[in-house]
Amino acid sequence: MLLKKLKINKIATGIALTALATTAQAGFKIQIDDDSSIEFGGYIKADARYVDGNVAFADYWIGGNGKDAGGSYTDASQFKLHARETRFNTKYTHGDVMAFLELDFSSPSVGGNEVISNSYSPRLRHAFIKYQNWLIGQTWSTFMNTSAIPETADFGGPIVGEVFVRQGQIRYTNGGLQLAIENPQSWGGTDSSNDNLPDVIAKYSFSGDWGSVSIAGLLRHLEPEGIDKTSFGTSITGKIKTVGKDDFKFQLHHGELGRYVGATITKDIVGGKVEETTAYSVSYRHFWTADTRSTIFYGNAEGDLAKTDRSHFGVNIFKSLTKNLSIGVEYGNYDVSDLGVNADSDYLQFSAKFVL
Repeated sequence: MLLKKLKINKIATGIALTALATTAQAGFKIQIDDDSSIEFGGYIKADARYVDGNVAFADYWIGGNGKDAGGSYTDASQFKLHARETRFNTKYTHGDVMAFLELDFSSPSVGGNEVISNSYSPRLRHAFIKYQNWLIGQTWSTFMNTSAIPETADFGGPIVGEVFVRQGQIRYTNGGLQLAIENPQSWGGTDSSNDNLPDVIAKYSFSGDWGSVSIAGLLRHLEPEGIDKTSFGTSITGKIKTVGKDDFKFQLHHGELGRYVGATITKDIVGGKVEETTAYSVSYRHFWTADTRSTIFYGNAEGDLAKTDRSHFGVNIFKSLTKNLSIGVEYGNYDVSDLGVNADSDYLQFSAKFVL
């Protein structure tokens, strides 16, 4: 009898078949009663990727990419085809309470390999509860602005110049203001057992017909290896509408940010001192037609103490074949210009994505 009362509706997802790095919206909704519903969504994405150069192959570029398995920068070329970015999510809503869960398959495989099965293990991306103005659980850091991430085939785009962190947190939102305490983790020292205070983040977002801009601050207490220091970092990010459907996206981050930027480009602690990082990314997306668009992007990050300098450039074109299915091709370059190192690799990637 209960099943007869359920109303199953296909929801217009409104996803731009882009935003490869953002939380996929739920796509199918089951209305349980007047106050309760459950939604299912995600997407299936297939990637064919060719990398040529002396920076080792990676499924997508992050700040820590560089040496091969032998610990060197060696000229090589490699091609791979996979669907690891595929993800599924579910959202349950009851009155003012919402719970969200999302998994993908980007973890190393357990019991699988590319010789036979090409199996990949599910991993937790998001798991959080929202009640009125409060959120608790794991999701993107409050310090991050997902609307400032460009549309790319390479997952996340120029991650070297972006804030890119998911972690446990308690967040309060009131209009454009967000305040949060988040999971601390001193990275780079030999001991993180003294992480006894949460990271504190404050962010304010402005929005209008012109787009949106967010300003954020990060406050942390670092106490590994005898260090006892309060560190601070800042960020300004945004998406600005330009001509027609075109947009310009940017991110600028500076301070003692460590693991928050570049996805492992710099550590929190280097040589017994707190590292300082400057990172930025810019992108412009142009719509050739209503269903065809291109993005050109660039990202860079530098670590002051470690003398790291990594950058990522790319240009692409995407076409929406249907409301839910898009295909695209992207060319780009990843460059390592650390102290005493000069290495880079070109890549060409084709992607097909179906939003559920």
